[in-house]
Amino acid sequence: MRRADRLFQIVLCLRRRRAVTADQMAEELEVSPRTIYRDIRDLMASGVPIDGEAGVGYRLRAGFDLPPLMFKAEELQALRLGAQIVQGWADADLARAARTALERIEAVLPDRLRTVNGPEPFYVPDFFIREETKNFLAELRRAIQAKHQIRIGYTRADGETSERQVEPVGLFFWGNRWTLGAWCNLRRAFRSFRLDRIESLVVLPEYRVVHDADEYIEAMNQEE
Repeated sequence: MRRADRLFQIVLCLRRRRAVTADQMAEELEVSPRTIYRDIRDLMASGVPIDGEAGVGYRLRAGFDLPPLMFKAEELQALRLGAQIVQGWADADLARAARTALERIEAVLPDRLRTVNGPEPFYVPDFFIREETKNFLAELRRAIQAKHQIRIGYTRADGETSERQVEPVGLFFWGNRWTLGAWCNLRRAFRSFRLDRIESLVVLPEYRVVHDADEYIEAMNQEE
């Protein structure tokens, strides 16, 4: 975590609680208490009104606020919906990142924008996707970013199973399922694989991906 991000997170910790100890913040931010002491001292020197009391912890003095972000109500609703979708349908790391990003935004909003008028209209249930699929999402996302080929065990709709070595180029969300777009080394062509039908996955760092998502999309368009 960059130091600027850590300082921001410390202020958010202080905003969320009446008092918080250096040990609690150190555990949450995965740094040493000594680092927290130094950061608190620097924040106080820069004008952030933090009070500390032995045995109690640190607290943010009343009246301090971070500069507000200016969003329209619909923009905030779009951000909340997007974060819900990521939390419900993506892997655990991305879900955590979406939640943290939304907390950062909410923390610096003026009071009038922190809640929309009336109840939230959007709900994204998270029980339609298997945990195994979410785990594959994380591995596939990293493999695509690193341009590593993969080997998958796959079950087709007719129940036939096979093992393929493929070049993953993109993950596509269709509203009720994820598919992997990939170049299949066996078929020498682009193929789509449903993540809920992938039974096993091994990343092969020794084999590089040479195709890309643009080629895959072009190939899919030509099939229509």
